[in-house]
Amino acid sequence: MEQKKPKIIIGADHGGYKLKEELKPFLQQLGYKVEDVGTNSEESCDYPDYAFKVSEKVGNSSDLSPFPKVFGILVCRSAAGMIIAANKVKGVRAVAAFDETSARHSREHNAANVLGLSGDRMSAVQAKKVVEAWLETPFSMEERHARRLQKITEFEKKVFK
Repeated sequence: MEQKKPKIIIGADHGGYKLKEELKPFLQQLGYKVEDVGTNSEESCDYPDYAFKVSEKVGNSSDLSPFPKVFGILVCRSAAGMIIAANKVKGVRAVAAFDETSARHSREHNAANVLGLSGDRMSAVQAKKVVEAWLETPFSMEERHARRLQKITEFEKKVFK
């Protein structure tokens, strides 16, 4: 039985707007349903607003299955700010990836559910390769990785009462 593709929640600030717009039709061509939470222009805006919009939707559906029901993609100039903000949301395991190897590793070992991309440092071609590798790589479900992620989940339960 073929795995149902997860929904993609995508967001960007002004520095990631162009790349976000290039990724949406690509994701749809790959068969993903895409929900765009903004921004809708290159007018200056605050990246945490979009990181939180994406991350709250992803965190609320977080699980450690090989393929979760919802993934998030964030784009800003560096990816750093978005990732910092996203990781403040319970259930989110956000990473920045700049190549296919780091993208695959973040899914296999860390069950990353939010991907950050750099609008300044990645071409659309490069970003598409990273996104595709990330989306098509399952969490390994290996005991050592699941155990480590469970420790994070337990810590979150203490912090987010």
